[in-house]
Amino acid sequence: MTENKNIQVSTLVSELEKRIEVKKIEVKKEVIKIKIYDAPHPTSIFALGGLEEIGKNTYCIEYDDEIIMLDAGVKFPNSTQLGVSAVVPDYSYLVENKAKLKGLFITHGHEDHIGGIPYLLQNVTVPVIYAPPLAAALIRDRIKEFKLQDATVVRDYEPDDIYATKHFKIEFCAINHSIPDSFGIRVETPNGAIFSTGDYKFDWTPLGHNANIGKLAEFGKEGVELLMADSTNAEVEGYTLDEKKVIANINNLFLKAKGRIIISSFASNVHRLQHIVEIANKYGRRIAILGRSIERIIKIIRQMGHMEINDKMFIKASDIDNYPKNQIMILCTGSQGEPMAALSRISRNEFPNVSLIPGDTVILSSSPIPGNRADVELIVNKLSRLGAIVIENGPENRIHTSGHASQEEQKVLFTLLKPKFFMPMHGEYRMLKTHGETATKVNVKPQNVFVVANGDKIVMHNGAATIGKRVEADAVFIDGKDLSGQANNVIRERNILSRDGLIAVIISIDSQKNKLTANPRIISRGSFYVKDSASTISEIISIVSDAVTGVLNSPKPTFGGIKNAVKESLSPYIFRVKKRNPLIIPVILNKK
Repeated sequence: MTENKNIQVSTLVSELEKRIEVKKIEVKKEVIKIKIYDAPHPTSIFALGGLEEIGKNTYCIEYDDEIIMLDAGVKFPNSTQLGVSAVVPDYSYLVENKAKLKGLFITHGHEDHIGGIPYLLQNVTVPVIYAPPLAAALIRDRIKEFKLQDATVVRDYEPDDIYATKHFKIEFCAINHSIPDSFGIRVETPNGAIFSTGDYKFDWTPLGHNANIGKLAEFGKEGVELLMADSTNAEVEGYTLDEKKVIANINNLFLKAKGRIIISSFASNVHRLQHIVEIANKYGRRIAILGRSIERIIKIIRQMGHMEINDKMFIKASDIDNYPKNQIMILCTGSQGEPMAALSRISRNEFPNVSLIPGDTVILSSSPIPGNRADVELIVNKLSRLGAIVIENGPENRIHTSGHASQEEQKVLFTLLKPKFFMPMHGEYRMLKTHGETATKVNVKPQNVFVVANGDKIVMHNGAATIGKRVEADAVFIDGKDLSGQANNVIRERNILSRDGLIAVIISIDSQKNKLTANPRIISRGSFYVKDSASTISEIISIVSDAVTGVLNSPKPTFGGIKNAVKESLSPYIFRVKKRNPLIIPVILNKK
């Protein structure tokens, strides 16, 4: 009996030893997968634009004496930024480190990823811009418009291309988006690989190329130290609707429409514009294109062979009335209620040669961007009043879908790439935060998620990552005539004027005797009502008089010194009593 027990124990021990040996082998295999880095310098990653905002995506990767850029976008002004035509990043850091800049790599051709290039080239010499074919064509067209075609070299890249600098290796992976030729970019650095998605989603029945899932999985197997991923739809549950379903629904609306069709969509949604034009051609409708941004994109995709449609199908606005109403399709800008866009002008009967006719079908193949809902509703009401049949996107009419990944698609990306660190990008703060939370639910440790702002540096070094020293990353406002951003201060002053008004301080002095010749005069415009502020005016006069007298009694009084003293002494008082920060303009009258 004892012998049998000994045999059983011996067998059990032997089995346990086998299991321990198997476990050892498994652990050993796992250790082999861990990459050990021994880089003499850290790799820095930072955004000049694209974080805590939608637009001006501009990301930089720096190692020792090299910097490469991923995208260079623009942001369009909101309704409060009057006189502003574009908003771009502050390129000061790149100017200071211009000798390090080796190239700019573009993920796709949307304006929020390429629209900043003309302004960037005004400040920095970019040796070469690498872009997929459609984006490259759009960039060449734009820099030609700005007369900057000799400022850089634009080269097309293909899916399997690989580029190398002294420290970086760059390769590409096809992803889905709302524009042809969209790619994610992998950058191998001495401190590990970085993958940037650009804008992406997973569309299993895409209008363009398929996402290269196999290559993404291969990148994940090789190791991704840091993932930078699009956060636009981070708060949206489930999956993003397939674009083919949207096109099928629009096709059905064409079948139902008895008169003219006027359709408006985002000019950036190239796949949809392309298929809308092809649907119109299929049903024998002549195509009139209204709006410069759509005209530009249609021209370029036709030149590239993405749209093989007879030239005779395209007509001018002045020729619309020469054809039966059921043979006309008008494709126009204005889906967001922009006051000067074609659809808005049509709704006001202000567009040359185009007037709305009762029975026209107006299709808004878009969803209002937050803040634009009221403007869109205003146009819908005007169009309806003129007798149009207006069809908007909704549960009954799924005629719009996003080009960005929703939460379940984001989880697929984390599963494929298995990143160690994660930086959510391209989104407002709440979107970045939610995206970070999604990452921790899949495979990223909470302490390895970096929700950062423009200018914050993520510093990777030998397997660790920390937040480093900030770089300048303020917004620069462009007024349309200034390509360098030098009008930034002027536009900031416009904003102050619109919000807090101005105060002019008229100072009369005798520079020979260094004394005031009269009490200062105060003029307020848009700041506070002078007649109801007698005590405030009296105190302002006293403050200004003391400040001016102090400068005049100094060893070396100057006009500049007087102006600075007035601003510095008056500004805190105005804010304390009126809760405003107006522009303060000292005007000096000197007795000679």
